[in-house]
Amino acid sequence: MPNSQNLCVLAAEIVGGDRLAARLGKAETTRAVERCMNRVDLAIGGSDGEVLARDGDMVVAAFRQCSGGVMAACEAIDRVRKLPPASGAQMQLRIGIHYGSVDGTHGEGTEGARRILRACAAGQSLASSAVIAELDIAVRNFASAETFHGDLRSALPWPVFSIGNQIAQNGAVASQPPRPPSTPPLASSHTSKSSFASTHPGRSSLASTPPAGSQHIPDMPLQTSLKQRLRLHHQQKTIFVEENRPVVLIGRETGNDIVIDDPRASRQHARIERRRGGFMLIDQSTNGCFVTLDGQGEHCIKDGEYLVSAAGRIGCGFSAQESEDDLVFFEIA
Repeated sequence: MPNSQNLCVLAAEIVGGDRLAARLGKAETTRAVERCMNRVDLAIGGSDGEVLARDGDMVVAAFRQCSGGVMAACEAIDRVRKLPPASGAQMQLRIGIHYGSVDGTHGEGTEGARRILRACAAGQSLASSAVIAELDIAVRNFASAETFHGDLRSALPWPVFSIGNQIAQNGAVASQPPRPPSTPPLASSHTSKSSFASTHPGRSSLASTPPAGSQHIPDMPLQTSLKQRLRLHHQQKTIFVEENRPVVLIGRETGNDIVIDDPRASRQHARIERRRGGFMLIDQSTNGCFVTLDGQGEHCIKDGEYLVSAAGRIGCGFSAQESEDDLVFFEIA
């Protein structure tokens, strides 16, 4: 990323290593921390983030969009939380997010993120008002409506807000936020804002532009969406997108929930999210996703979203009409 520009900076730290070291020793603890950091790296990469610095159980990453940083924080905490305990000790994350100037590994953005990190408890994620002011409308539901008040809050020069799975206005529990649209590879698209709107974050009057190829999907009835699951089948593996697993990652890189062998697939090719409106396929690849619904034609989704409904199959970087060996089959269950 170019130097001296405003970026969203995320600082994450693994908590629990000290307790684990007393039981397992340094070598086993190091492996447990690395396992957690691998999950954090997946979340950062899946939201188009770039690691700026790494020091043992801590990582600092930058994002061109604040929505990407918040999305990565939600996913990272969720992925680490779902890891099995190591010798009875549960590893956790704490995350600080700030938006400001970044010059290499220095700048107001990185220093602010580290300061917020020190105000976080284990399992907690906090973001400054500068971050909240930059969020896409859909992602603002993942920020608390009220400022955070903690023991270390008085040491921070700006208001901060809790980030995580929030209760949506309709009473439903929100899952992972949608992937924000891709940004150009050069200058940041943000314009710094000095304060967070006093209204509820989910009620901002700002409009967002959907990525190319996206569908406008009206919300389905809440009772229907909460009952449905999406069954995914790839080779010998079957996995469900459901309340307990609202996001499934697909790609060529090991560590994805579904690993595609075909070289035309990207390392982090796509994700499927469970939303109130249904199950959404979000392409984040080079070659696109090719979706065929049973009895219908093929659709190509590139850098956009597509409502996955009924039953069909997905080709990651190749036509869904090709050989079935590496296709992902889906159906509403």
